[in-house]
Amino acid sequence: MAVEFPAAYWKDYELLDSGNGEKLERFGKYVLRRPEPKALWTPSMSEADWKRLLHVTFKPGAGFGKAGKEDSGTWEKAKKMEDQWGITYNGEPDAETHAASDLHLALRLGLTSFKHVGVFPEQAPNWEFIYKETTRIARIHKANGLPAPKVLNLFAYTGAASLAAKCAGADVTHLDSVRQVVTWARENMERSGLDGVRWVVEDALKFAKREAKRGNKYDGIILDPPAYGHGPDGEKWKLDELLFGLLQNVAAILGERDSFMVLNLYSNGYSAALGETVVREAFKNQFREMTSGELAFNDSFNKVLPLSIYVRLKR
Repeated sequence: MAVEFPAAYWKDYELLDSGNGEKLERFGKYVLRRPEPKALWTPSMSEADWKRLLHVTFKPGAGFGKAGKEDSGTWEKAKKMEDQWGITYNGEPDAETHAASDLHLALRLGLTSFKHVGVFPEQAPNWEFIYKETTRIARIHKANGLPAPKVLNLFAYTGAASLAAKCAGADVTHLDSVRQVVTWARENMERSGLDGVRWVVEDALKFAKREAKRGNKYDGIILDPPAYGHGPDGEKWKLDELLFGLLQNVAAILGERDSFMVLNLYSNGYSAALGETVVREAFKNQFREMTSGELAFNDSFNKVLPLSIYVRLKR
């Protein structure tokens, strides 16, 4: 099993310290303090140092830790700061030629009532995989006179993964059940100098089932499902109950060759081995390559904080 970290050259994000169930992070010019249940150790810096660096702290609400309300709360500012600001991400140069990547993301951040700020920075290795695989498939399509690769991003949130595929020349469908975050993703597209993404406000499982019935196929599918959630019409989502069925439908709509899938899971208790097994069974071993591992950060004191698990599949 691999453990992957965002590239050290990314200067717009930094995990400064972690411990006592919290993390101290810098997003661009602002330092945030947020709960992190996986930070089981003692912080390396003193409380006074945390407060000296801090711009804003997330304060959990009464529902924090309860199913469906895990991240609810409010923000308490320690220093003057904007409620919205931006960061950028530029892709890794080519390993052989050292040529600059065409992966350029400009992302708007904001303080939400659910602890999040509009980006999950540990996902950078997945963005790189999506960009590189889409680029590879786009070259194959071009050489064979085929249209641009079709990439579907389910549970797409504010769209960094969608835009990584778009930077590689894909025809991208971005789906999320929350209209406000789809609007946020559209703003990120415009900030990144891109256009042409297809926006869908829909329940992911319903959409995947409908696409399977229609016989539609995609060259890349990205999934980052929450543990709990609701569709636009009140549909209930519970990861443990619905993940396998969703993956079966995804297997039906993923192209039979020169295609990829990325599954990311944050749910506590899920392992990379479990992720591999559920994907293998849903796809009935009809793939040529599968890798899995954890996405993590090293804080400034080399404490490794794992945050999610991934499974990547190629056909």
